Order: sequence, then C-alpha cells, then structure tokens
Amino acid sequence: MQFRSIAIPLARVPKAERPNIILVLTDDQDLHMNSLSHTPLIQKRLIDEGTLYKRHFCTTAVCCPSRASLWTGKLAHNTNVTDLNPPYGGFPIFVKNGHNENYLPVWLQQSGYNTYYTGKMFNAHTIWNYDSPHLKGWNGSDFLLDPNTYDYWNATTQRNHDAPENHLGEYSTDVIAKKALGFLADASASDKPFFLGIAPIAPHSNVNSTILNPVKGPDDDVPVSDDLFRVNIPKAAKRHEHLFPDVKVPRTDNFNPDKPSGADWIRRQPKLKPEHVEYNDRHYRGRLQALQAVDELVDELFDRLEEYGLLDNTYIFYTTDNGFHIGQHRLQPGKECGYEEDVNVPLIVRGPGVPKGEVAEVVTAHVDLAPTFLSLAGSALRADFDGTPIPLSTSELAASSTTREHVNIEYWGWAISEGKWGFNGGEDKRIYNNTYKSLRVINEDYNLYYSVWCTNEHELYDMTTDPGQLTNLLHPDESSAKAQTFILGYPVEKVIPRLDALLFVLKSCKGSTCSQPWRSLHPQGNVGSLRDALSPRYDVFYEQQAKVEFNYCDAGYLIPAEGPQFESDGAVYWEHSQWSDWT
Repeated sequence: MQFRSIAIPLARVPKAERPNIILVLTDDQDLHMNSLSHTPLIQKRLIDEGTLYKRHFCTTAVCCPSRASLWTGKLAHNTNVTDLNPPYGGFPIFVKNGHNENYLPVWLQQSGYNTYYTGKMFNAHTIWNYDSPHLKGWNGSDFLLDPNTYDYWNATTQRNHDAPENHLGEYSTDVIAKKALGFLADASASDKPFFLGIAPIAPHSNVNSTILNPVKGPDDDVPVSDDLFRVNIPKAAKRHEHLFPDVKVPRTDNFNPDKPSGADWIRRQPKLKPEHVEYNDRHYRGRLQALQAVDELVDELFDRLEEYGLLDNTYIFYTTDNGFHIGQHRLQPGKECGYEEDVNVPLIVRGPGVPKGEVAEVVTAHVDLAPTFLSLAGSALRADFDGTPIPLSTSELAASSTTREHVNIEYWGWAISEGKWGFNGGEDKRIYNNTYKSLRVINEDYNLYYSVWCTNEHELYDMTTDPGQLTNLLHPDESSAKAQTFILGYPVEKVIPRLDALLFVLKSCKGSTCSQPWRSLHPQGNVGSLRDALSPRYDVFYEQQAKVEFNYCDAGYLIPAEGPQFESDGAVYWEHSQWSDWT
C-alpha cells in the first residue's frame, strides 16, 4: 500500500465564517494510567461529543521542547529548543532562536484572528525576564511565571505588559480558569474569530520555590532536589482532597516488573520496594485530584460557549505537553523517556464536522497542531512545517489509512526523578546522558518502537505482542525472543535496516521530509510504508545505508555529537574536525 498526504483545502474563508479555536493544554498528563477515566466532565463534554485520537504523540518528552514544537510545527532538532533552561532551552532560547517572531499566535493574527492565552507557556519564563522581550502575538495574555509556575497555592501571573502579580493562598487552576473565562468574554465581544489557549499546570508535580519564600520548608514527603526548589506530590483544590482514597497506579505488566527492561540506565533500575510503591500510589492520587479543577474548568468553558452562542462554530482541542510514568519499567515518577507512557498522550477534538464519540487510529503528533490550526483558519501552510494537518472530519478520517504511519521522538540531556527517591535505589535525582533518537511505526499489521541511544545501544519492541515494551529484541538477554519474532512474515534482522534507515532520515529531517521520509529514500515514489520497504528487491539497498549512531553523548543538539546526517539530496555527511562528504 502506498502512502500519500491528505490534501486539505486552504482557500481563505470569510472572517465571519471562520471557526474559533480553543486549546486546553495540561502539563504532564498521562494516557496510559487512565487519567481521562477520572475526569467525568471532560468525558461528557469532549470525548462523548468529539473524537479521541488514541495514537497522538509528543515528539520530545519534556515540557519546553514539546511546547516549542507545538507552537512552531517544527521538531526539536529544528527549533533547537531542547531543554528547560539555557543554554539549550527555555524561554530565552526560544527567543534567541528567532521563534518569537515566527510562531502560531503571530501567524493567526496575520490571518485576522484575535489571540488570547493564559497559564504556563515556557520554562525559564520568569518574573525577571518576562519583558525581555514580551512574548509576541497575543491580543491578551496572562502567563504563569517561574519560579512559582508549579506552586499550586502560590502562583505568579503576568498580564499583558503589566507587572507580575502573586496569588498566595489561591489555587492555581482556579486562577487560570477565571482568567480564561475573562478572555473568552473579551473574544466573544469582537466580530473577529479567535484563538484561546488555556494552560493549567495540573497534573504536574508541585514545586515550592524558596527563592521568593525563603522560610517555606518542605513537607515530610518533599525531597530536596537542589538548594532552591522542593518537588513533591501534585496539590489538589481543598474541595477535591478527599477524592480517590483507594486508587492506585494501574498494575500493568510493565509496572515494577520482576525482570529488568528497557535499555541503558533504565535497564539498571532495581525493583521498587514496597515503600516506593506506596508513595508512588499517593503521587498518582495527587495527580487525579489535581485534574478535578481542570475538569471543572472545561465544563465551565462549555457553559460560557453556549451562553455566548459560540459553541457550534468553535473547535476545542484538549491535549498535554508530554506524558508521565509512575512505576513502569521500575521508574520513579517522571517523564523524559521514549516509552509509550511518556510520549503517547491525550488528544481530544470537538468541533464542527468532528465525529462524536469516535476513537481515531490515525497517527498524529504535536508538530501537526500548528498546521491544523492554520488550516482551520483558512491560511496557507508554511513550507517549513515538519507536521501536517490532522484529519478532523469523517471523510478525512476515513482516508487516514493513506497518511503517515510514523512518529519520530528525540531527546537530549537528563532525566529527573520527581518522587521521594532517586535512581538506582539511591538519592541521585538526575540521570545524565539520557539522549536518544527513537521511532514509532504503526499500521494495522505492525506496531513497532525502535531507538538508538547516545551510547549506541539499540532497542526494538514488537508492541503488537509486547505493548508494555518489556522485551528489547536487540538486547543480548532476549536472543530467544528475537529468534521467534517475525514482522509481516520477515525475521527481525531484515526489519532493522529499514527502521534504521527511516530513523536516519527523520533524525535530521526538515519540512516535508519529516512527513514523507520514505520519499527521500525512494525518490521514485514506489515506497510509502514499512511494508513496501520490506520487499526483497531492496535488501541490498538497505544493507548499504549509513547507520544511526552518535559520536558521543551531549546535553543538547550539537551536530558534532550527532553522528552521520542525511542531506535532502540523499547524500550523507559526517562531522569530524570539519564537514566532509561521506558515502
């Protein structure tokens, strides 16, 4: 079967007929620990009346890089925002790399939309640098600012060009809800279509900063991650603290497994002790409790849309920046991994023409959201988008079998424990060299995860038979499983070169190459899927391709560390002391 891109009409629509767009963006919300099943109002308002995209992925499993990709439609290796703080990420690097003049709200304003935003935008967006410069593109904004972004009961916000305001004793999500409803009232009073972004911090871990509150000490269960910050269980609004007293992290096969799994530092984690598991269950309950105020926010949002007569012409998107793990692969609470819990995230869409109560199988990613929003606005898509518009209507979803089957996931730098304990059964809260490139390939006949770490260790999981990613077919301990595994009737040894070549293109792709990587490998257009590529006629071709490998581990996207790179003309180059052709 050959794959193609869906052509979505981009002819400009009269302003009065163009839809409004609302994005609700939570922080660290999981899909695989059933958080959505504990939000009944989101179920009623969004899932029952819209479409749940079950195969939606972030492309970098941590806040700021993921958000930069969402707002620009570009993968992290093209935004070069790859961390939470400088020198490799955060708000200052987003600005330094030129994105403040070139991201979604700016483009929407150019298309005639009013734009509003409240909540968390970026890490390292602080009370000290919020005006250096102000974020562009917003008719109205009210941002959460560091160092109190993640303090549920001590938020600091900053409206438009005003000075920051502290909200000690107020619940953060309720503060954001009030501001969001105020912006919705402003938007409804204009004859222009609008975009409204709402970004509460739930269910992110609570972070108390001693920078502004030097006398505020940790709770009994709050570990010290450094001299300035205290990280602990997410905090609920008082009205929700009693909920879910007996709920526990779902005991899936990959929850605290008896045998090690994964690769690199993850495979070295010891089995969690009973006290770890008990604490992690409390952390999980805190996440669910914190989401209840978001559930109420969404419900109130719909009440106001109905009151203003806007609901029938408004698309509502609900997603999160990245996923989360608690206990899977023996891990303490956190994210930053390439496994399904961290990268396969909620996406729900409700709006005109979107099927009601459907679950879509189409493969989508955060880099598709900006193209989707511009498409809905009737604006031309940018040539440098790494993503493509998400199929929304019944007819587009019916054609989804002809869209892409892949998502590439990338990460640089560290992983952090947000629980009471550190890694390897000790106190170390950070793991360095958590740098990897990975790939998800999903079709009706195969479901695969392939990755290469900066240590050049490899992973491959057949997720049709191993959804918990417990058996790394490329680890020496799993040789018997590897010998028994066939994909589309072919042994693993034949599949690996195809996956590696696909990842090789994607790890440095730009623009349409990211959504159509097979075309770069086969310019004649006769290969559009892994199934096509597995034809025996290509065996020699794939065995001769350059392989994905790192020269060394580094904390950011630094070309000298990245190994051989694929050029758009099909050439390959390698960084030594200087650039040179390599074949």
